[in-house]
Amino acid sequence: MILAAGRGERMRPLSDDKPKPLLMAGGKPLIVWQIEALARAGFCDIVVNVSHHAQQMIDELGDGAALGVPLETAGGVATALPLLSRGPALIVSGDIWTTFDYAGLVPRAHAIAHDSAAPRVHLVMVPNPPFHPAGDFVLRDGMLAGDGGHKLTYGNIGVYDTALFADLPRGARLQMLPLFLAWIAQGIVSGECFDGSWTNVGTPAELMALDARLSTPVAAP
Repeated sequence: MILAAGRGERMRPLSDDKPKPLLMAGGKPLIVWQIEALARAGFCDIVVNVSHHAQQMIDELGDGAALGVPLETAGGVATALPLLSRGPALIVSGDIWTTFDYAGLVPRAHAIAHDSAAPRVHLVMVPNPPFHPAGDFVLRDGMLAGDGGHKLTYGNIGVYDTALFADLPRGARLQMLPLFLAWIAQGIVSGECFDGSWTNVGTPAELMALDARLSTPVAAP
């Protein structure tokens, strides 16, 4: 599932008339980079939740045929549960760009599906970016804690047991942080640190920098 419903306040005025995930970098929309990466990793059925200028997103992506994946749209994880298969789901944000290989999360999904003793959530953490120097959670021995050490930033990439969302209200605005803290307190959240290329494209300047990076030809070896 790709989360793409945000208003994109830090990206204004570019996001006033267009959903932030549809802003262009390197010749294609941010969300298309995500969809292509997911498809390469073998994720074939994708749900995209939309809100701000939702019809533009639907018109741009269509049914996913041009991208090689069938797409559905819905608002929020709990609301989208009927579109998600029971068991584990990979949930990512539509406004990040990364070289993280999503295929590496498949074993985590299998563990959630088949091992009742495995953590029910697995989050990909990244070094703290300048806009979030305090970080979110502590990664210790493969598990996440709320405090007690150096915090890393949640990279907006995670595998979740969808059963955790089953009792949440549909169509309501719900923050993820309280859920994360509750799940961490239960000891059911594992994590890993990815220190490769990762960008949360939040401002026009960050979008311009990413566009320049992706548009620069790679020199032949």
